[in-house]
Amino acid sequence: MDGRANERTVWMNGEFMPESQAVVPFRDRSFLYGDGAFDLTRTFQGRIFKLDEHIERLYRSLKALHMDATMPPERMAEITREVVDRNRHLLGENDDYWVGQRLSRGVLKVEGDNWDHYGPNVIIECSPMPMAERAHMYRDGIQVVTPSVRRIPPECLTPRAKTHNYLNLIMGDLEVKAQNPKGWAILLDMAGNLNEGLGSNIFLVKDGVIRTPREKFVLPGVSRATAMELAADLGVECVEDDLDLYDAYNADEAFITSTSLCICPVASINGAAMPHGAYGPVTKRLIDAYVELVGCDFVQQYLDRL
Repeated sequence: MDGRANERTVWMNGEFMPESQAVVPFRDRSFLYGDGAFDLTRTFQGRIFKLDEHIERLYRSLKALHMDATMPPERMAEITREVVDRNRHLLGENDDYWVGQRLSRGVLKVEGDNWDHYGPNVIIECSPMPMAERAHMYRDGIQVVTPSVRRIPPECLTPRAKTHNYLNLIMGDLEVKAQNPKGWAILLDMAGNLNEGLGSNIFLVKDGVIRTPREKFVLPGVSRATAMELAADLGVECVEDDLDLYDAYNADEAFITSTSLCICPVASINGAAMPHGAYGPVTKRLIDAYVELVGCDFVQQYLDRL
């Protein structure tokens, strides 16, 4: 099958190919069980952000899952850069890519089947970021809602490995979206503390101090770490702590970090408005520092889609 005109290129199991040809058998363990891992970064004006840090996290996830990476990290980074280069011409003006590496444990072998490949399936790909869909979050601030669905505790499954098994977070997000289509789900843990959402970490600000859930209970986001590093550079105290809804409702400010959103202000939590509005002073300082770090005004990049 020929690739479609202007179709993105991906790398899969040793070959570059049109995106539509990068398919896996239905008995792939990631499809059957969510038995896979991935990582995801983004570009800023076509430049990949902290690729080495994301690949390091990917390999930590793979090690925790006893999964074969099939190549050294340096090779993974090299291929990732080439995938972006091969797709750079398809970027629109002021657009950027999500850039990801995805691995499954491979195809479940069943007597009598006849697949060509049984080892780990590895795909390196990129896709346009949904800027128009999320632009309102920078204009209005994010409306955080905590669903009844609780986050799986680390005693059952570590959240620090970034796996393809997102169903726990998805169910929380579906519940929130049914109530508020613009709502952003942040799950609570089993003790009632703020935890995380789909690909996102939450921060509260009180009396000039930034607080965020402890790493043991959440995915250690690269954007999360970047925000904490920038806070240190600005002389703003940032601590990891257990944060419940009392802390959330009494916060002066709140913000979300994620690969796509970088730092995005929170306007309300379960309907309780932030007293400074969406853009509190600490949040604004961190966003400005993040913009300077990446050399791209990502806030305006989103707002231009309104």
